[in-house]
Amino acid sequence: MTSTIDTTDAEAIEARVGALAERIFGNGIAALELVTINIGTRLGLYQALADGGPATPTDLAARTGTDERYAREWLEQQAVAGILDVDEPTAEPDDRQYTLPAGHDVVLLDVESPAHMAPVAALVPSVGKVVPSLERAFRDGSGIPYAEYEIHDVQAGFTRPLFVNLLADEWVPQVPGLRERLSADGARALDVGCGEGWSGIALARAFPKLTVTGIDLDEASVAAARHHAAEAGVSERATFEVRDAADPAIEGGFDAAFCFEMIHDLSDPVGVLRSVRDLLDEDGIALVADERCAEEFTAPGDELERFFYAASVLHCLPVGRTEQPSAETGTVMRPITLDRYAKAAGFAGSEVLPIENDFWRFYRLAG
Repeated sequence: MTSTIDTTDAEAIEARVGALAERIFGNGIAALELVTINIGTRLGLYQALADGGPATPTDLAARTGTDERYAREWLEQQAVAGILDVDEPTAEPDDRQYTLPAGHDVVLLDVESPAHMAPVAALVPSVGKVVPSLERAFRDGSGIPYAEYEIHDVQAGFTRPLFVNLLADEWVPQVPGLRERLSADGARALDVGCGEGWSGIALARAFPKLTVTGIDLDEASVAAARHHAAEAGVSERATFEVRDAADPAIEGGFDAAFCFEMIHDLSDPVGVLRSVRDLLDEDGIALVADERCAEEFTAPGDELERFFYAASVLHCLPVGRTEQPSAETGTVMRPITLDRYAKAAGFAGSEVLPIENDFWRFYRLAG
């Protein structure tokens, strides 16, 4: 007895094998190139090219205090990757001059540009440090403390351009009544999960009568926030403390409370939102911004959904499970979930605001 092989199925499987293999290989190249970008950022190699102009390997090594052979290999790799330009590829290796092209400096070095992507390159080595802890967490259901990732500078690098360019000028005016509250004499705002303080600093700069109190449980973030506020000249009106939102020592009566990209990381989001509600003035405004994930699960997803889910598996879900019991939210917090948390915390509900942003969705918590 003979059997017939379905050649159509076999060809389809072979195509899928080839497509996935090619995709993973491409992802591997991209991941390795991200690490080389991070090296260039950490060692000041891009900055040296931006400040001093075209450089040979000898020039770059001298400008940055690095080894010439490593500098040459990095320069060649960056040119092959299309990140740097090289004037004469056929010249002797030590004679080639490399240039940081116009525009690439914005993406790699301009920390306040919305196009700044150097923080993305820092994600790979940051996550790489905690892979053994991730393996343990997957096996025993535990969590990983935020501080273990040493990622606060990376997260601040992502959000700083948003706060500097958009918070006061675009987002606040689209929240009914918020600009008026922040502009009033004696206005006070609470920045919950303030991170390195760029949101509070942006608000203090934009509203000269406003006092901002930033709280966060990460000591390194708060130390950085204090430093940034002092450099910005707003440290008298933007102060930062290592505190829980439930700390009874916090004086209530705030005109507004901001929760930027942090609710989904919390073990007890309802408890924190309840504290926020208690700390607000009677007519105070609570604004939450969190990931603009899809409103329901679909697969396969687009690039943004892939990014959110990868971040959730590797960072946000483990961080949220550090304390037990945990809501176990993860990065992909859909609007229906936040609405449920808000109502459980005593708010009447959450309203999705018509603020356009590629990464975040904005909610006003009512009542």
